[in-house]
Amino acid sequence: MTKTMDTDTSTATDWHEAAFDVMRGVGAYTSSPLIRGLSEVIAHHPQADVAVAFNHKQVACKMWARQALFDTVGGKFKRIVILGGWYGVLAAMFFDDTRFEIGSIDSFDIDPDVGNVAETLNQAWKDRFRALTGDMYSLAYDELDAGLLINTSCEHIADLPGWLRLLPRGTRVLLQSNDYFSEPTHVNCVPSLEAFVAQAALRQIDFAGSLPMKKYTRFMLIGTV
Repeated sequence: MTKTMDTDTSTATDWHEAAFDVMRGVGAYTSSPLIRGLSEVIAHHPQADVAVAFNHKQVACKMWARQALFDTVGGKFKRIVILGGWYGVLAAMFFDDTRFEIGSIDSFDIDPDVGNVAETLNQAWKDRFRALTGDMYSLAYDELDAGLLINTSCEHIADLPGWLRLLPRGTRVLLQSNDYFSEPTHVNCVPSLEAFVAQAALRQIDFAGSLPMKKYTRFMLIGTV
């Protein structure tokens, strides 16, 4: 007779414990503070949806942004401000890349529950990282002193030109959107890179590109308002 394994409510706990052990081992092997931070997120924030935050599409889009920024502008920034920063993955990827010299990164998100996760992920850089709760429509942008402002969720902004008008003239920005119209939460997708360029209407464009994915294409602009 074949004996089957029992399943019970401990399955989720066992998964997180196993994942923590695996990520801790990978962190030790790679000496990556980002991986060590991720293992701590898995251990201490089991509710965090890291499977989405670190899926291959999310990571690929952020790696593309990081590389394009380095190639276009360079890697030295006094302060970077990230809007819709969620779990602070992009900030951690910047800090983890030794090509970049970044004084500090402020990661804003409207959800007050994600800040602790972001701080855990970026604990290796806690002296240079802040996770802040804030609505991008109500921030005092002229007081942020940002050398670069990043918004990789422009498809979620109903009035992108209206939001961009809130930024001080000359602010350097990195913007991403996509053509994933079938996603209900995407209220302002664009059908092409050309449409994104027209919608953002930046005063200067230093980079404009497209990244084809399986179900959609992501578009990115780097320039100044």
